Amino acid sequence: MTINVGGTFFLKPGSICRMALMAGLVGMLLPAAGCTSTSTNNAPTALTEGPKDTGSYPNLNIPPQVAAKQLTKEETAANLAQLKAEEQMQIAKGSGVKAPANSAALNTLAKTHGADTLKQIEGKCDPALDPSCN
Repeated sequence: MTINVGGTFFLKPGSICRMALMAGLVGMLLPAAGCTSTSTNNAPTALTEGPKDTGSYPNLNIPPQVAAKQLTKEETAANLAQLKAEEQMQIAKGSGVKAPANSAALNTLAKTHGADTLKQIEGKCDPALDPSCN
């Protein structure tokens, strides 16, 4: 009785050639697929052109331009106060989670809901539960 242990751990020469051939085919198809883009060029030029050698090092002492105007401490405090006031109004309205009015009815619904739904799915629906039942 012979056990082929090496076949599961080591690749055979034929399988290596097949993998190399497939890698070559994939390598030929991927660049061609990248050239078939139909989108318009809305990307920033830094992303499309890539890095450029300017011949000098960047000056890290110059602060970069900010993308948007930064909020001052007063504006941040005003926005936070407005949010807190809106939160208090929502709490005053009573929009919090309320206890169910009839917990006994909800408990019986929880016990029978799964079986009733399964009957409807299997086609054994009850016309009393579902008027559209056939």
